[in-house]
Amino acid sequence: MPTDRTRRTTTSRDAAEAAFKAATTKPAELPAKRPTIPNAKELVSIRIDRDILDHFQDPDRQEGSMKRYEK
Repeated sequence: MPTDRTRRTTTSRDAAEAAFKAATTKPAELPAKRPTIPNAKELVSIRIDRDILDHFQDPDRQEGSMKRYEK
């Protein structure tokens, strides 16, 4: 009686190797997390437009804010 189904041709050796590989494969390890220090400062960098940077570096603006804190 012929069958129309296609069958996988898997040998017992291929099945055993697949089972062994599945049982012994290690999951990918995550990188070690560095210990965090409370209140530690971290260096960051940002890109700011020149006009915004000039606004915050304006000497008149800085002197005015310093006078407010001196009172």
